[in-house]
Amino acid sequence: MSTSDTTGRTLANGLRTRHLTMMGLGSAIGAGLFLGSGLGVAAAGPAVLLSYAIAGAIVVLVMRMLAEMAAALPSSGSFSVYAETALGRWAGFLLGWLYWFTIVMVLGVEVTGVAGIVHGWWPAVPQWAVAAVVVAVFGAINLVGVRQFGEAEFWFAAIKVAAIVGFLVLGVLVVVGVVPVTGSILGDWAAHGGFAPAGLPGIAAGLLTVVFAFGGIEIVTIAAAEAREPQKAVAAATRTILWRILFFYVGSVAIMVALIPWTDAARLESPFVAVLEMAGFDGAARLMEVVVVLALLSAFNANVYATSRMLFSLGGRGDAPALATRVSRRDVPWVAVLVSVFFGVVAVLLNYLLPESLLGVLLNAVGSALLVVWLLVVVSQLRLRPRLEAAAAERGERLPLRAWGYPWLSWATLVALVAVVGLMLSDAAARPQIAATAGLVVVILAVYAITRAVRRAPAER
Repeated sequence: MSTSDTTGRTLANGLRTRHLTMMGLGSAIGAGLFLGSGLGVAAAGPAVLLSYAIAGAIVVLVMRMLAEMAAALPSSGSFSVYAETALGRWAGFLLGWLYWFTIVMVLGVEVTGVAGIVHGWWPAVPQWAVAAVVVAVFGAINLVGVRQFGEAEFWFAAIKVAAIVGFLVLGVLVVVGVVPVTGSILGDWAAHGGFAPAGLPGIAAGLLTVVFAFGGIEIVTIAAAEAREPQKAVAAATRTILWRILFFYVGSVAIMVALIPWTDAARLESPFVAVLEMAGFDGAARLMEVVVVLALLSAFNANVYATSRMLFSLGGRGDAPALATRVSRRDVPWVAVLVSVFFGVVAVLLNYLLPESLLGVLLNAVGSALLVVWLLVVVSQLRLRPRLEAAAAERGERLPLRAWGYPWLSWATLVALVAVVGLMLSDAAARPQIAATAGLVVVILAVYAITRAVRRAPAER
């Protein structure tokens, strides 16, 4: 079976609810959690739990809104299509290309990360060879068929979830004293400034560190277009994964702050490894390296899928070359897959070739691009909800999934996101991200204006 997208071409309906659920879990549980969570602890101390709770609440609300639109209007263009429907062509063009550029850059970072770790294990294997194998294998998985992609991502995500669950179980056993350790357990909080040693500024700094950690979950709404029952699948998947992800993140960080003083910079560089070593696990560092590699590979696999489907959707709406809409006999947009993989390789080369300053600008532009997506998702939902309800009522139906507390919670979420932007502008370290992202947005909108003008010119002759 296959389903028609806005392109008029067809994509396969090979994904099941379990694929979408694990895809969402796996996309959000990545190297950012395994490697980056220590940064948040160092910024806010144990109060980083509040930072994660606030960031998690924002993401849960944004995703509920996005899931509402995806259940009503399944599309491989997801939020790009919804923004276009709600706000106009410029918004769809902006979000589609902003997301594509962002994830392509992330592909390069992920491949570079895997190549660096594997090269450390086997120095005789050059990094370029590792990168080439990763690109070839996961490009092939994405070309074979969406069902095969879904199965691969299901098992990758399952391994990551199992690692987190194992860590949580071990952490609880350590905290309650079943597994004895030599280290800090809760009582040392007072000796290091209490629960919130840096006060509200520390919680705010922690929020800036962790708010982007939840990025990736939006792939569920992109994949919904290729689910067997899109409305039911996206509703079921988002109901379960949102709270599980919040539990995994907050639970993992709670274990860290219970066992590691927030002033212990050395251990916070790799907090998962530190906890495992405290519990007496020899080879903990190597074990976590394996988990991180699997996390990066899973994220690369999912992001190749996401970028190709977004490019496919852009092509169908006339915002990318029509070649991007070509599909194979297996209903895979093979041109879009190859283009995304190619530019992922280009991003890898940029990691090696560009001066650090220029690469820093590009990566900074990626850093806060997710905020632009989230902001326009909320605005789109505020505009579309009445239309979607009216359309459903005409059919004698109700929306398959509804966001909570419309419109008040939607407005509150919008205010919270604007507040995060304000925090970033007030933070010297985060300010370059906002500036770079704003520059990228201006460039994309300029390209949109130019392409529109070029298309309009022949019609006016």
